[in-house]
Amino acid sequence: MARIAGVDLPRTKRIETGLTYIYGIGDHRAGVILQEAGVDPNVRIKDLSEDEVRKIAQVIEEQGRVEGDLRKQTTMDIKRLMEIGCFRGLRHRRNLPVRGQRTHTNARTRKGPRKGAVAKKRTE
Repeated sequence: MARIAGVDLPRTKRIETGLTYIYGIGDHRAGVILQEAGVDPNVRIKDLSEDEVRKIAQVIEEQGRVEGDLRKQTTMDIKRLMEIGCFRGLRHRRNLPVRGQRTHTNARTRKGPRKGAVAKKRTE
C-alpha cells in the first residue's frame, strides 16, 4: 500500500484516481502531478515501484498545500471571515448557505433536519 502525504492509497485503483483520495488533489491536479513525475496514469497503485512513489511524493511536496496544511488554511480563512463580521462570516456562524442559495424551501443539508411545529396544549 502506497502512502503519500500521510494518506494510504487504495491498492487496486489506478494511480490517477488514487491520488484524488488526498485532500486537495482532484482529477486535473492528479494528471498534472503524474505528468511532472513521469508516471503512467493507467498503472495500478500496487504495481508502482518505490522510485515512482518517491517521485510523486516529491512533486506533490513541491506544488504546495495538501492534507493538513490545506485543511488548516481553510479553517483559518473561515475563522477570519467570522471575526471580521462580514456577510459570509455571519452565514458561517449561523450554519446557513454562504453563496447566495435560497433558504426558504431548500438548504436542508446545511440547516439540518426540520424542526416541526410544536402543538399547543389545550386547557379545558
